Amino acid sequence: MSLLETLAIVFVAGFITALATGIGALPFFFFDSISDSRNVLLWGLASGIMLSASVFGLVREGLAVGTPVEILAGMGAGVLLVVVARDVLMDSDIDPRTYEEADFKKLVLILGILTVHSFPEGIAIGVSFADLGLEGDAQILGVAVPLLAIFMTIAISIHNIPEGTAISIPLNSMGVSNWRMVWWAVFSSLPQPIGAVIAFTFVRVARDLLPFGFGFAAGAMIFLVITEFIPEALDTGAELPGRGLRELVAGMTIGVAIMLPLAFI
Repeated sequence: MSLLETLAIVFVAGFITALATGIGALPFFFFDSISDSRNVLLWGLASGIMLSASVFGLVREGLAVGTPVEILAGMGAGVLLVVVARDVLMDSDIDPRTYEEADFKKLVLILGILTVHSFPEGIAIGVSFADLGLEGDAQILGVAVPLLAIFMTIAISIHNIPEGTAISIPLNSMGVSNWRMVWWAVFSSLPQPIGAVIAFTFVRVARDLLPFGFGFAAGAMIFLVITEFIPEALDTGAELPGRGLRELVAGMTIGVAIMLPLAFI
């Protein structure tokens, strides 16, 4: 199997997760708005899925091929990436209305900011495909695919749905058309297939750094959940009883319950 073919498969997997973000905009085809309680539940679901995928998928797989020190070092680097990228980009105030009518410079800036959120998930996909075509427990179109890769693709696809909803809410309030909301939701996750290809190429060439790569992806995603997903959920539920903590915990529990069996297949 040629390198180009493997890169194409990894890119398609990342693109599937990006398309899943567009699903988050579909409820607005049928409803004018989504209640805060359901929104908090969705953020909790995404958080539970990502924590499960990181701990029981990436970290567990990393420990199978490396040492705890290598995993921790990778996790630290993943956290550092998100912190630095956020400091560089998040000072830029982006009005969601610029999503609708944006010139080239604004689009580049928007994509840069969204990369902070999407790129770590792409890295996770790319790292999970490290053994593609070499060894795997599943055969897809005659290609050996690691179960971890399937697990991560499913996990991140499910996680992307509430992100798509969160992106669509302000656009909906400004009168953006439904199909444009779907487009901008998918656009927000386009860094994922790019990150997947870059990470896959890196760990495929530098196999000794594979444990570091698993830790890197896990650290970045866990940090995003703790510093962005959970605070976002609590902010959304600010007017709910207990700031929506009940809905958040329920969503996280459901997310873990969904992904945990897959992690141990």
